[in-house]
Amino acid sequence: MLETGIKGKKELVVSQENTAKTMGSGTMDVFATPAMIALMENTAYTSVEKELEPGSGTVGTALNVKHVAATPVGMKVTCESELIKINGRALTFSVKAYDECGLIGEGEHERFIVFEDKFQAKADAKRNA
Repeated sequence: MLETGIKGKKELVVSQENTAKTMGSGTMDVFATPAMIALMENTAYTSVEKELEPGSGTVGTALNVKHVAATPVGMKVTCESELIKINGRALTFSVKAYDECGLIGEGEHERFIVFEDKFQAKADAKRNA
């Protein structure tokens, strides 16, 4: 059952593939902001997916995130999410990311519950419009 307080946690090690230089978001060999955001989204959606009815999923609709510290290649990053608000099918998560030295990013992420087949069909119909 979906209720506030559901938490998620994911970890990864910063590699060359998720640096700002490789992802095109900068020139440095540090954990890229887009990679941090993807980790935050993944942590949030996987934390609630088993609580949804079959055929349902969530899509990201909003992010308000600050990336406050750089993380070098080889260091572990841990992301934590908590479902803090449910408004119908709209879900709001608190998200935080840490490296081995402390906080590197934080903010809020909103997701919306969709019926996957219907959502995909609507998106695919845009090709024929």
